[in-house]
Amino acid sequence: MRRHIFATLSFGAALVAASASAEPNLSITIYANNQALVTDTRTLELKGGRQKIEFKDVSAQIRPETVSLNAADLSIIEQNFDFDLLSPGKMMEKAVGHIVTIVRTNPATGAEVREQAEVLATNGGVVLRIGDRIEVLRDDGLPVRVIFDKVPDNLRARPTLSVTVDAKAGSRPGTLSYLTPGLGWRADYVALFDEATSKIDVQGWVTLTNSSGTTYDKAETVLVAGNPRLIDQGGGDDNGSDTMTQAGTESGTRARLGDYYLYPLPERTTIANQQTKQVSFLDVHGAPAKHGYEYRLGWLQTIEQPVSAATVYKFSNSAKDGGLGDQLPAGIVRFYLRDKKGAPQFIGEHTIGNTPMGSELSISTGDAFDVKVKSTVEKRERVGGHFDYNWKTTMHYSLTNALPKAVTVNLIQDGLWGDTKIETESLASKRRSADSAEWIISVPANGKADVTATFDSKY
Repeated sequence: MRRHIFATLSFGAALVAASASAEPNLSITIYANNQALVTDTRTLELKGGRQKIEFKDVSAQIRPETVSLNAADLSIIEQNFDFDLLSPGKMMEKAVGHIVTIVRTNPATGAEVREQAEVLATNGGVVLRIGDRIEVLRDDGLPVRVIFDKVPDNLRARPTLSVTVDAKAGSRPGTLSYLTPGLGWRADYVALFDEATSKIDVQGWVTLTNSSGTTYDKAETVLVAGNPRLIDQGGGDDNGSDTMTQAGTESGTRARLGDYYLYPLPERTTIANQQTKQVSFLDVHGAPAKHGYEYRLGWLQTIEQPVSAATVYKFSNSAKDGGLGDQLPAGIVRFYLRDKKGAPQFIGEHTIGNTPMGSELSISTGDAFDVKVKSTVEKRERVGGHFDYNWKTTMHYSLTNALPKAVTVNLIQDGLWGDTKIETESLASKRRSADSAEWIISVPANGKADVTATFDSKY
């Protein structure tokens, strides 16, 4: 319900004996799991003895238990975070049980009528006691002003951390640090594949988001790739970890913090509240890449209808042989191809996990229109005695290609558990793991290819 209320505020004298400079020197370390470390250095004007220092413009989501204040000749007695921000609604809530002045204006004459009122409740509307009657402040279009005697002590125009200290008099720097949610980042990648040259251009963007309730002006900003563990907030496995077919073993020159990599922004930046900001951190042109197709079966089974193979693009982030040459933070890779007019067109996207340098990636962008796979169980029989027997399964895989060019399909058969062996096969396979085999199949233009295999298994 909209209400025409205009609040006139009378500010009392502040009870702060010390002050912090209005322009802090900010450093922010932002993690990918919606967490940040804020380091706020300000000049403290201190009086001798016990006093209160107010730090305005801290995060509205500050974790007070993580606050640390360091300054010479200063000891902390207690700290309080005032997160109730000044607003007409909050002023009315805090006025429950107190007297305010209601000012009504006659729209015809402009005459004002003032009355003293006790605020009884603000549950879904404002209930007032005026003299011997009870009124509800209505949304009737008539202008109403509410005059308060003062601002409640724990309401602030901006998020404020107040710290009571015992300190020696003088001016000196103080550094406030704390953890806060509401600041996070992710990596976004734009990949442009050239079919004619089998090359890929990849640009990496850092996408910062700030919903912490505070703007950070001219902050020195470092991004951390990795997921530090947070109690009661889960660990966090990498999304997109299925894209890494071979983990890398290369070291680069990028700075590390423990087991995490650092991505410092090149210059100080302002991160406004409720803002998304993008900064480039990777720009590689002409890296080798391959376009192919892949289909994965979960078990030795018949698929009644042909299904689409996945379109995949394979490349490396190695520093050797023209790869991307950098660690890749977890994020989303969006792929583009140029159409006949030369304009880049979006063809799909996929997440990747935190990827060490030197890794091989295989990223699916969607299902192929013209490349299909069908699997059939031609025969399954039990071989052996009553208690000691195996199953023999003969599989037939049929692949079709309606494109005017030959394609390569990586056909992966999962579910080879236990002692499953391939007894015979029409095309040599590669064992990817104890439970998985792979055939690399060339399918001719406007044609088809077939593979058969017989499996011997305990189950």
